[in-house]
Amino acid sequence: MVEELTGSKVCRIANPQECRIIERLNKFVVTLEIKGNYHRAYLNNTGRLSELLVKGRRAFCVRTHNQGKTDFRLFAIEESGLGALIDTHLQMKVFEISLERTLIPWLEGCHILKRNAPLGASRIDYLLECSGKAVYLEVKSAVLRDGEYALYPDCPSERGRKHLKELSRYMKEGGEGILLFIAALPQVKAFKPNKRADGKLYEALEEASSSGVEIRAVGLYYNPQDAFVYLFNPNLEIRLS
Repeated sequence: MVEELTGSKVCRIANPQECRIIERLNKFVVTLEIKGNYHRAYLNNTGRLSELLVKGRRAFCVRTHNQGKTDFRLFAIEESGLGALIDTHLQMKVFEISLERTLIPWLEGCHILKRNAPLGASRIDYLLECSGKAVYLEVKSAVLRDGEYALYPDCPSERGRKHLKELSRYMKEGGEGILLFIAALPQVKAFKPNKRADGKLYEALEEASSSGVEIRAVGLYYNPQDAFVYLFNPNLEIRLS
């Protein structure tokens, strides 16, 4: 039985198909079973996802129309009748629509100046203008569950550590930065960092927080009943310790 969740409908997925997980072939390709046939699908998430990519698990995909090696794109995996939204590109699309529609109150007055914006030796997902100020915002996907918590990361992330250090440095130089965790799991109540997966990243996160980087999280899920992605919590609780 699907628990009724409140939230804002953000975007509808066109022509989704139900499928079953067979196996992950490599970082970007997974084999799916759709109506008795096997297909290769693109996976836009470099995390391990070992708790979600379980053989036989119900999932959701869309057909692609490119000439590559995959016929489908896997975007969500079932959790309690709803869907964990694992596609990081889709997560960011939902974030952008939510920002534009002012569904995230703490970002009211902000708009996107630039995507993939250079900062030091890194590129940060967004450069925003918020009430006349330039603010860098980096997005991280949190799709590992620990009970009512969404966790990040699920494996060591040198890239993630690098982004955090750049944001910390920028804050110390007088700039403004936000680190946003997209908890794309239904029925989570808070976000917390996964110390066991990457202790150095946790240290970098603590440093970023003490440097003044704003740490935020939002909660999303996919509802296969109406094919909409929902923003169910625009200001999810953060528990760093």
